[in-house]
Amino acid sequence: MSNILIIKHGSLGDIVQISGVLKDIREHHKSDKIYFMTTNKFSNLFKNCPYIDNIILDERKARINFFYYFGLFKKLNYLKFSKVYDLQNSSRTYFYQRFLRSSWSSTRNILTSDETKEKFDKEGVLERFQIQLKRSGIKKCENTLYPDFNWAVDKNYRIKFQNYIYIAPFSSKNLVHKRWPYFKELINIIKKKHHNLNLVTAPGNYDEITLAKKLGLEIILNNNNPTSIQNLAGIIKNSKFVISNDTGPAHIAAHLNCDGIVIFGTHTTPKKVSIERSNFKSISTSHLKDLSAEDVYKKISEKLINISKD
Repeated sequence: MSNILIIKHGSLGDIVQISGVLKDIREHHKSDKIYFMTTNKFSNLFKNCPYIDNIILDERKARINFFYYFGLFKKLNYLKFSKVYDLQNSSRTYFYQRFLRSSWSSTRNILTSDETKEKFDKEGVLERFQIQLKRSGIKKCENTLYPDFNWAVDKNYRIKFQNYIYIAPFSSKNLVHKRWPYFKELINIIKKKHHNLNLVTAPGNYDEITLAKKLGLEIILNNNNPTSIQNLAGIIKNSKFVISNDTGPAHIAAHLNCDGIVIFGTHTTPKKVSIERSNFKSISTSHLKDLSAEDVYKKISEKLINISKD
Protein backbone atom coordinates (compact mmCIF):
# COMPACT_ATOMS: atom_id res chain seq x y z
CA MET A 1 0.00 0.00 0.00
CA SER A 2 1.26 3.46 -0.96
CA ASN A 3 0.30 6.94 0.16
CA ILE A 4 -1.25 9.21 -2.48
CA LEU A 5 -1.75 12.98 -2.19
CA ILE A 6 -4.37 15.07 -4.00
CA ILE A 7 -4.18 18.88 -3.74
CA LYS A 8 -7.15 21.18 -4.28
CA HIS A 9 -7.61 24.42 -2.36
CA GLY A 10 -10.78 25.84 -3.95
CA SER A 11 -12.94 27.64 -4.94
CA LEU A 12 -16.37 26.07 -4.32
CA GLY A 13 -17.14 25.60 -8.01
CA ASP A 14 -13.72 24.04 -8.58
CA ILE A 15 -14.21 21.74 -5.60
CA VAL A 16 -17.54 20.50 -6.98
CA GLN A 17 -16.01 19.86 -10.41
CA ILE A 18 -13.39 17.40 -9.19
CA SER A 19 -15.91 14.83 -7.91
CA GLY A 20 -15.38 12.66 -10.98
CA VAL A 21 -11.61 13.13 -10.86
CA LEU A 22 -11.53 11.96 -7.25
CA LYS A 23 -13.58 8.88 -8.12
CA ASP A 24 -11.25 7.94 -10.98
CA ILE A 25 -8.15 8.39 -8.80
CA ARG A 26 -9.79 6.29 -6.07
CA GLU A 27 -10.62 3.46 -8.50
CA HIS A 28 -7.07 3.49 -9.86
CA HIS A 29 -5.54 3.44 -6.37
CA LYS A 30 -7.96 0.98 -4.74
CA SER A 31 -5.46 -0.44 -2.26
CA ASP A 32 -3.64 2.83 -1.54
CA LYS A 33 -4.25 5.45 1.14
CA ILE A 34 -5.42 8.74 -0.33
CA TYR A 35 -4.77 12.04 1.44
CA PHE A 36 -6.53 15.23 0.35
CA MET A 37 -4.91 18.61 1.04
CA THR A 38 -7.26 21.57 1.08
CA THR A 39 -8.19 24.63 3.12
CA ASN A 40 -10.18 24.73 6.33
CA LYS A 41 -13.22 26.03 4.41
CA PHE A 42 -13.67 22.63 2.74
CA SER A 43 -12.40 20.29 5.45
CA ASN A 44 -15.83 19.36 6.86
CA LEU A 45 -17.15 18.66 3.39
CA PHE A 46 -14.42 16.16 2.59
CA LYS A 47 -14.64 14.33 5.89
CA ASN A 48 -17.55 12.45 4.33
CA CYS A 49 -16.10 12.06 0.85
CA PRO A 50 -16.01 8.34 -0.09
CA TYR A 51 -12.97 8.77 -2.34
CA ILE A 52 -10.40 9.90 0.23
CA ASP A 53 -9.05 8.56 3.53
CA ASN A 54 -7.44 11.54 5.28
CA ILE A 55 -7.45 15.32 5.12
CA ILE A 56 -4.42 17.60 5.41
CA LEU A 57 -5.13 21.28 6.06
CA ASP A 58 -3.11 23.93 4.29
CA GLU A 59 -3.35 27.45 5.70
CA ARG A 60 -1.79 28.87 2.51
CA LYS A 61 0.32 31.38 4.37
CA ALA A 62 2.63 33.86 2.66
CA ARG A 63 5.69 32.16 1.24
CA ILE A 64 7.99 34.21 3.46
CA ASN A 65 6.58 32.29 6.45
CA PHE A 66 9.55 29.94 6.55
CA PHE A 67 8.58 28.12 9.74
CA TYR A 68 5.10 27.25 8.47
CA TYR A 69 6.38 25.78 5.21
CA PHE A 70 9.26 23.99 6.87
CA GLY A 71 6.69 22.20 9.05
CA LEU A 72 4.28 21.53 6.18
CA PHE A 73 6.90 20.10 3.83
CA LYS A 74 8.45 18.05 6.63
CA LYS A 75 5.03 16.49 7.33
CA LEU A 76 4.33 15.82 3.65
CA ASN A 77 7.74 14.27 3.00
CA TYR A 78 7.40 12.11 6.12
CA LEU A 79 4.31 10.50 4.55
CA LYS A 80 6.41 9.51 1.51
CA PHE A 81 3.77 10.01 -1.13
CA SER A 82 4.39 7.83 -4.15
CA LYS A 83 2.24 10.14 -6.27
CA VAL A 84 0.93 13.69 -5.98
CA TYR A 85 -2.04 14.74 -8.10
CA ASP A 86 -2.00 18.53 -8.24
CA LEU A 87 -5.56 19.52 -9.17
CA GLN A 88 -5.01 23.14 -8.20
CA ASN A 89 -2.33 23.67 -10.84
CA SER A 90 -1.39 27.08 -9.46
CA SER A 91 1.84 28.99 -8.89
CA ARG A 92 1.52 28.06 -5.20
CA THR A 93 1.43 24.31 -5.85
CA TYR A 94 4.22 24.69 -8.41
CA PHE A 95 6.21 26.16 -5.52
CA TYR A 96 5.28 23.16 -3.35
CA GLN A 97 6.52 20.74 -6.00
CA ARG A 98 10.07 21.99 -5.56
CA PHE A 99 10.16 20.75 -1.95
CA LEU A 100 8.33 17.42 -2.11
CA ARG A 101 10.18 14.22 -2.96
CA SER A 102 7.29 12.65 -4.90
CA SER A 103 6.24 11.84 -8.43
CA TRP A 104 4.16 14.85 -9.42
CA SER A 105 1.17 15.14 -11.75
CA SER A 106 0.18 18.63 -12.86
CA THR A 107 -0.77 20.35 -16.10
CA ARG A 108 2.72 21.83 -16.20
CA ASN A 109 4.61 18.55 -16.32
CA ILE A 110 2.25 16.49 -18.51
CA LEU A 111 2.49 18.81 -21.53
CA THR A 112 4.08 17.36 -24.66
CA SER A 113 6.98 19.11 -26.38
CA ASP A 114 4.71 20.76 -28.94
CA GLU A 115 2.15 22.03 -26.41
CA THR A 116 2.04 25.28 -24.48
CA LYS A 117 0.15 25.79 -21.21
CA GLU A 118 -1.65 28.76 -22.76
CA LYS A 119 -3.03 26.57 -25.54
CA PHE A 120 -3.77 23.66 -23.18
CA ASP A 121 -5.75 25.93 -20.84
CA LYS A 122 -8.19 26.77 -23.64
CA GLU A 123 -9.68 23.28 -23.31
CA GLY A 124 -12.65 22.71 -21.00
CA VAL A 125 -11.58 22.21 -17.39
CA LEU A 126 -12.87 18.62 -17.21
CA GLU A 127 -11.19 17.72 -20.49
CA ARG A 128 -7.93 19.11 -19.08
CA PHE A 129 -8.28 16.98 -15.96
CA GLN A 130 -8.94 13.88 -18.05
CA ILE A 131 -5.81 14.50 -20.13
CA GLN A 132 -3.82 15.06 -16.94
CA LEU A 133 -4.98 11.76 -15.45
CA LYS A 134 -4.43 9.75 -18.63
CA ARG A 135 -0.91 11.10 -19.09
CA SER A 136 -0.25 10.33 -15.42
CA GLY A 137 -1.04 6.65 -15.89
CA ILE A 138 -4.78 6.51 -15.17
CA LYS A 139 -6.13 5.16 -18.44
CA LYS A 140 -9.67 4.55 -17.21
CA CYS A 141 -11.11 7.90 -16.21
CA GLU A 142 -14.64 8.20 -17.61
CA ASN A 143 -15.99 9.68 -14.36
CA THR A 144 -13.86 12.80 -14.75
CA LEU A 145 -16.07 14.21 -17.50
CA TYR A 146 -19.26 13.52 -15.53
CA PRO A 147 -18.85 14.81 -11.96
CA ASP A 148 -21.50 13.59 -9.53
CA PHE A 149 -21.75 15.73 -6.39
CA ASN A 150 -24.44 13.58 -4.77
CA TRP A 151 -21.90 12.20 -2.30
CA ALA A 152 -21.88 15.64 -0.62
CA VAL A 153 -25.64 15.99 -0.09
CA ASP A 154 -26.86 15.87 3.52
CA LYS A 155 -29.81 13.54 2.97
CA ASN A 156 -31.23 14.20 6.45
CA TYR A 157 -31.44 17.96 6.00
CA ARG A 158 -34.95 19.37 5.49
CA ILE A 159 -36.36 22.83 4.90
CA LYS A 160 -39.93 24.12 5.13
CA PHE A 161 -40.27 24.86 1.41
CA GLN A 162 -41.51 22.22 -1.03
CA ASN A 163 -42.28 23.73 -4.44
CA TYR A 164 -39.41 26.15 -4.82
CA ILE A 165 -36.92 27.68 -7.21
CA TYR A 166 -33.38 28.24 -5.97
CA ILE A 167 -31.85 31.56 -7.03
CA ALA A 168 -28.14 32.42 -6.70
CA PRO A 169 -27.68 36.09 -7.65
CA PHE A 170 -24.33 36.39 -5.89
CA SER A 171 -20.64 36.54 -6.77
CA SER A 172 -17.52 37.21 -4.78
CA LYS A 173 -16.53 40.85 -4.31
CA ASN A 174 -13.63 40.59 -6.73
CA LEU A 175 -15.84 39.02 -9.43
CA VAL A 176 -18.67 41.54 -9.63
CA HIS A 177 -18.41 41.44 -13.44
CA LYS A 178 -20.12 38.02 -13.23
CA ARG A 179 -23.28 39.50 -11.72
CA TRP A 180 -26.33 39.78 -13.96
CA PRO A 181 -28.01 43.07 -12.92
CA TYR A 182 -31.70 42.17 -13.43
CA PHE A 183 -32.47 39.49 -10.85
CA LYS A 184 -34.93 41.82 -9.09
CA GLU A 185 -36.93 42.29 -12.28
CA LEU A 186 -36.93 38.56 -13.05
CA ILE A 187 -38.01 37.71 -9.51
CA ASN A 188 -40.93 40.14 -9.80
CA ILE A 189 -42.01 38.55 -13.10
CA ILE A 190 -41.91 35.04 -11.62
CA LYS A 191 -43.82 36.11 -8.50
CA LYS A 192 -46.51 37.73 -10.64
CA LYS A 193 -46.96 34.77 -12.99
CA HIS A 194 -46.33 31.83 -10.64
CA HIS A 195 -47.96 32.48 -7.26
CA ASN A 196 -47.46 28.92 -6.00
CA LEU A 197 -43.67 28.92 -6.39
CA ASN A 198 -41.36 29.93 -3.55
CA LEU A 199 -38.18 31.75 -4.55
CA VAL A 200 -35.40 30.89 -2.11
CA THR A 201 -31.69 31.36 -1.62
CA ALA A 202 -29.02 30.48 0.94
CA PRO A 203 -26.64 33.44 1.39
CA GLY A 204 -23.03 32.79 2.31
CA ASN A 205 -22.29 36.01 4.22
CA TYR A 206 -23.80 39.25 5.54
CA ASP A 207 -23.54 41.11 2.21
CA GLU A 208 -25.39 38.29 0.45
CA ILE A 209 -28.08 38.30 3.14
CA THR A 210 -28.56 42.03 2.56
CA LEU A 211 -28.81 41.53 -1.21
CA ALA A 212 -31.25 38.62 -0.84
CA LYS A 213 -33.54 40.79 1.30
CA LYS A 214 -33.47 43.58 -1.29
CA LEU A 215 -34.39 41.10 -4.01
CA GLY A 216 -37.33 39.76 -2.01
CA LEU A 217 -36.10 36.18 -1.75
CA GLU A 218 -36.91 33.69 1.00
CA ILE A 219 -33.67 33.28 2.96
CA ILE A 220 -32.45 29.93 4.32
CA LEU A 221 -29.90 30.11 7.15
CA ASN A 222 -28.64 27.81 9.88
CA ASN A 223 -29.27 29.58 13.21
CA ASN A 224 -28.61 32.94 11.53
CA ASN A 225 -25.40 31.59 10.00
CA PRO A 226 -24.78 30.39 6.44
CA THR A 227 -25.69 26.79 5.74
CA SER A 228 -22.97 24.19 5.30
CA ILE A 229 -21.99 23.13 1.78
CA GLN A 230 -23.66 19.77 2.43
CA ASN A 231 -26.92 21.50 3.38
CA LEU A 232 -26.64 23.88 0.44
CA ALA A 233 -26.26 20.88 -1.87
CA GLY A 234 -29.42 19.37 -0.39
CA ILE A 235 -31.37 22.61 -0.84
CA ILE A 236 -30.29 22.87 -4.47
CA LYS A 237 -30.90 19.18 -5.22
CA ASN A 238 -34.48 19.35 -3.96
CA SER A 239 -35.33 22.54 -5.85
CA LYS A 240 -37.58 22.47 -8.90
CA PHE A 241 -35.35 24.83 -10.88
CA VAL A 242 -32.14 26.84 -10.37
CA ILE A 243 -31.32 30.31 -11.72
CA SER A 244 -27.78 31.51 -11.08
CA ASN A 245 -24.85 33.67 -11.95
CA ASP A 246 -21.63 31.83 -12.74
CA THR A 247 -20.84 30.98 -9.12
CA GLY A 248 -20.36 27.99 -6.80
CA PRO A 249 -24.07 27.09 -6.43
CA ALA A 250 -24.36 26.93 -10.23
CA HIS A 251 -21.67 24.24 -10.32
CA ILE A 252 -23.43 22.36 -7.52
CA ALA A 253 -26.68 22.46 -9.52
CA ALA A 254 -24.93 21.34 -12.70
CA HIS A 255 -23.24 18.36 -11.08
CA LEU A 256 -26.37 17.29 -9.26
CA ASN A 257 -28.00 17.41 -12.72
CA CYS A 258 -30.67 19.84 -11.54
CA ASP A 259 -32.99 21.65 -13.93
CA GLY A 260 -31.80 25.21 -14.31
CA ILE A 261 -29.88 27.91 -16.11
CA VAL A 262 -26.69 29.85 -15.46
CA ILE A 263 -26.06 33.30 -16.93
CA PHE A 264 -22.66 34.10 -18.48
CA GLY A 265 -21.08 37.31 -19.69
CA THR A 266 -17.74 37.44 -21.48
CA HIS A 267 -15.56 36.61 -18.45
CA THR A 268 -15.38 32.99 -19.67
CA THR A 269 -17.49 30.46 -21.55
CA PRO A 270 -19.74 27.63 -20.33
CA LYS A 271 -17.62 25.20 -22.36
CA LYS A 272 -14.37 26.27 -20.72
CA VAL A 273 -15.74 25.75 -17.20
CA SER A 274 -17.59 22.55 -18.23
CA ILE A 275 -20.85 23.59 -16.58
CA GLU A 276 -23.57 22.56 -19.03
CA ARG A 277 -25.23 19.21 -18.35
CA SER A 278 -28.30 17.43 -19.74
CA ASN A 279 -30.71 19.45 -17.57
CA PHE A 280 -28.58 22.45 -16.66
CA LYS A 281 -28.07 24.95 -19.46
CA SER A 282 -26.50 28.35 -19.95
CA ILE A 283 -27.46 31.71 -21.36
CA SER A 284 -24.47 33.65 -22.74
CA THR A 285 -24.35 37.29 -23.72
CA SER A 286 -21.65 39.74 -24.75
CA HIS A 287 -22.89 42.29 -22.22
CA LEU A 288 -24.83 41.22 -19.13
CA LYS A 289 -26.62 44.58 -18.95
CA ASP A 290 -28.10 43.94 -22.42
CA LEU A 291 -29.79 40.68 -21.32
CA SER A 292 -33.18 41.71 -19.97
CA ALA A 293 -35.30 39.96 -17.37
CA GLU A 294 -37.97 39.44 -20.02
CA ASP A 295 -35.45 37.70 -22.29
CA VAL A 296 -34.41 35.30 -19.52
CA TYR A 297 -38.01 34.62 -18.53
CA LYS A 298 -38.90 33.71 -22.13
CA LYS A 299 -36.18 31.06 -22.11
CA ILE A 300 -37.38 29.46 -18.87
CA SER A 301 -41.11 30.18 -18.96
CA GLU A 302 -42.15 26.76 -20.29
CA LYS A 303 -40.22 25.02 -17.52
CA LEU A 304 -41.77 27.24 -14.85
CA ILE A 305 -45.27 26.78 -16.23
CA ASN A 306 -44.85 22.98 -16.00
CA ILE A 307 -43.45 23.25 -12.48
CA SER A 308 -46.38 25.44 -11.42
CA LYS A 309 -48.78 22.71 -12.56
CA ASP A 310 -47.20 20.06 -10.31
